[in-house]
Amino acid sequence: DIGDIIRGKDLYRRDKGKREKLEEKLKQYFKNIYDKLGDEAKERYNDNDENYYQLREYWWALNRQDVWKAMTCSNELKDNRYFRQTCGSGKNTFRTPSHCRCDGANVNIVPTYIDYVPQYLR
Repeated sequence: DIGDIIRGKDLYRRDKGKREKLEEKLKQYFKNIYDKLGDEAKERYNDNDENYYQLREYWWALNRQDVWKAMTCSNELKDNRYFRQTCGSGKNTFRTPSHCRCDGANVNIVPTYIDYVPQYLR
């Protein structure tokens, strides 16, 4: 899951080389964010091992809705079959307006309510 990857808690164990490369990139990105913080924030998010786990947790909590919107509404992913291309059910089924999402009150709810359930329990 993306949240687990960003927060450094992914259990993906198949390709160690890819996992390590991704983790190094994430460390670089969060180091750049950390370096731009003020002194008080740097003190709060200071990790001795430079993994920036606290900063990553905070960043994910603030940005997960934007990440989800980018994933569900980007042109690059418009033909991805992970996302539903129809709205409604039964006789009220219709295609989504563009590839983005259905109309309605609950369409912007990010399905990350299980972010903090350990991966092996999902």
